[in-house]
Amino acid sequence: MQQIENLASQLGQAAMFEVLPPAALRQLAGQCTVEQLTPGDMLFNEGSPGQAFFLMQTGDVKIFKTAPDGREVVLRLLTPGSIFGEVVLFENLTYPVNATALSAATVIRIPRTAFLRLLEDEGLRNAFIGRLMEKQRYLTERLVYLTAYDVEERFVRFLVERYGRHAEFEVDLSKKEIAGLIGTIPETFSRLINRLKIQGNLVWEGSRLSFSPGFVESFLFED
Repeated sequence: MQQIENLASQLGQAAMFEVLPPAALRQLAGQCTVEQLTPGDMLFNEGSPGQAFFLMQTGDVKIFKTAPDGREVVLRLLTPGSIFGEVVLFENLTYPVNATALSAATVIRIPRTAFLRLLEDEGLRNAFIGRLMEKQRYLTERLVYLTAYDVEERFVRFLVERYGRHAEFEVDLSKKEIAGLIGTIPETFSRLINRLKIQGNLVWEGSRLSFSPGFVESFLFED
């Protein structure tokens, strides 16, 4: 019973569910399960049956598609509080993307059928439509990001967005993962890193990365 109360509380903190009354949250929580992931675990594959969507509790999960040449195209890096996989509620019964854990992660699995029953509530329907609009805005912004900035600026912006605006960073992702997240391939990213090192603008030893004084500030960011 306490586990259901805890799950209901966590669900209620998500924008999609905050309009639900406590009784409805408990009803939904009673149908949910908590899944523990280790780095590299696949939560679902593109084309696999979609019987649930998910709410991130802890860790990082990567959403990506696989190109015909086998290259990963990263669409999004999910962090705690993110809801994902909800496309299976309406469009089809299979996942259109892949989801894999980048770190130890915990997710709440929300059954498709349980949620569809709750959509009879007008408030929840409106909240869900708002959620879909938010995702559409994100995809539009992602397209602008990939076309407006070169790979060097995307790299710096990614570090600032993930770790804060500093000259030094403690990086918890691999170079391959970062390459995917900034919309490039590992080979291009490696050439960028080597060039920045030769220019004296970058030192990257282990997980510690630092830029030369003033380098980060040379890129324009909105405060």
